[in-house]
Amino acid sequence: MKARALLLASVLTWVAACSVVRPTAAPSPVPDDALTITVIGTNDVHGAFLGSDNSGGMTLFAGYVNNLRAQRAAQGGAVLLVDAGDMWQGTLESNLTEGASVVAAYNAIGYTAAALGNHEFDFGPVGAATVPESDDDDPQGVIKARALEAQFPMLAANLIDLDTNLPVAWPNVQPSVIVDAAGVKIGIIGVMTENALLTTILANTRGLRVAPIAQTIQVEAERLRQFGASVIIVTAHAGSRCTEFDDPYDLSSCSQQGEIFRVANALEPGTVDVIIGGHAHEGIAHFVNGIAVASAFSRSSAFDRIDLYVDPSSDSLLGSKIHPPQMLCRYLSIKPGVCAIQEHADVPLAPAVYAGLTVIPDLALAETIAPALQMAEELKSAELGVHLEEPFRRSDIPETSVGNLLMDILLESAADADFAIHNSRGGIRADLPAGPLNYGKLYEMFPFDNRRVTIELTGAQLRQVMAKQMTSGRWRAGFSGGKVIATCNDDALDVRIVRASGEDVQDGDAVRIVTADFLTTGGDAIFSDVIPPGGFPVDHDAPLIRDVLETYLLERGGSLSPDMFFDEENRRFVYESRPPIRCDS
Repeated sequence: MKARALLLASVLTWVAACSVVRPTAAPSPVPDDALTITVIGTNDVHGAFLGSDNSGGMTLFAGYVNNLRAQRAAQGGAVLLVDAGDMWQGTLESNLTEGASVVAAYNAIGYTAAALGNHEFDFGPVGAATVPESDDDDPQGVIKARALEAQFPMLAANLIDLDTNLPVAWPNVQPSVIVDAAGVKIGIIGVMTENALLTTILANTRGLRVAPIAQTIQVEAERLRQFGASVIIVTAHAGSRCTEFDDPYDLSSCSQQGEIFRVANALEPGTVDVIIGGHAHEGIAHFVNGIAVASAFSRSSAFDRIDLYVDPSSDSLLGSKIHPPQMLCRYLSIKPGVCAIQEHADVPLAPAVYAGLTVIPDLALAETIAPALQMAEELKSAELGVHLEEPFRRSDIPETSVGNLLMDILLESAADADFAIHNSRGGIRADLPAGPLNYGKLYEMFPFDNRRVTIELTGAQLRQVMAKQMTSGRWRAGFSGGKVIATCNDDALDVRIVRASGEDVQDGDAVRIVTADFLTTGGDAIFSDVIPPGGFPVDHDAPLIRDVLETYLLERGGSLSPDMFFDEENRRFVYESRPPIRCDS
């Protein structure tokens, strides 16, 4: 089943959190009588209702929104709230309801529109099945059900129905929308990353393709202008990364080859005024090709804000101001002036102030989400009987202590498997903290309902799979059961697969790989080059990987430390240069 459905009531625990004030760039001079319309953006919330260490959380975010709405209403302006996708996959509070609890929260906060992201497809049909198991199962059933519940449109301009070669036309899912904000017509377009269908369960994207983003935006924006839109906003589940936010015109800290930067630079000047991005879980608050582009990390930790200044006599846009990502925390420590996380708990505190008002968590929203929190609490608190001596952490390389832990458990659970391969980057969503391990922490680390499957490859195919990973900028696969050794032979990469016994895998050997059904159907393109005609067989009754992990930990008990699974001097991947590996002469 998609998540255990224990519906035991528990005491509602809720951490309110709020934000550190950061410096902002001075806006361009605008007339005193200009109308101010503020765009607030969120992205990659992933069902994160609650914060941690007194930071983050939806109820505090709603408090910020309430303050800003009050300020704009007093000034005759307006606030638009948009989301850039990946709204509901990721926490028990959300997954137990297949995202319905997140949609209810978004309704209560008052979102204007939201883009679909790749992980919106993860739940598949409504009900227990995670992928279609019969002709009656709708692979996009959950998306359609959540869209019908939403009091805001869900946008997907570049998600194309293969039967019509047009954008999908599901109830309340559409390419764009025009809304009225203080008398100004605002067009909002939703798009998703061009890799969206590779980074979700492919069985749930049957009959769909993703069109190029920039071309889609260009056409849709022109159409919205023809219908009278004075301002165009794009909410895009596509992103990049910047690390400095003091000067919105300085792009030196930004990854300018990231997808959303490429899109912004490809648009004709004046096509779009604002882009709210996502998918990369990083921050952006910069002008790119004259467009105000913003993204605010992930998991209800921050939000974007862009102020638009409009001429009230002509509805023409006079200018805009980008604020740095606004991090959420409930209090500021008075002397350091930073968010009052645990290490500052012994210093005087001051409530955060935003838009001239003290930020107060939205208690009405807390009541809305309380049933979902109560539903999940009993499951989350269940102890697994294992104590982690130190944190098991992720990193920007595939081989990590937490990734190796997952794959070693997978390999041990499949007696007939030679090796385990899993997407350690992307497939693992959180570190495992030190201390007693409970089910909630395990779930945060691996929230996906992927099933354990075993496939058979030749040794040559396995070398092909690993060579592609190691030479790719999207290297995601981790490995268990031996070593992968890569060396350059002139301009060619030579990859050896060595078993734990020390024997090399030969090209003609039959090798059995335990992995996730998500990967065997083409997810993350790890096995895409070796999928046989008709696909690998998938047993839909196979155990969930998360259940395999839980069973192992409960049976093992005791203490675990990262160095039991990751040895810097004895890595599972052996290579000379920093990945991606290049063998250019």
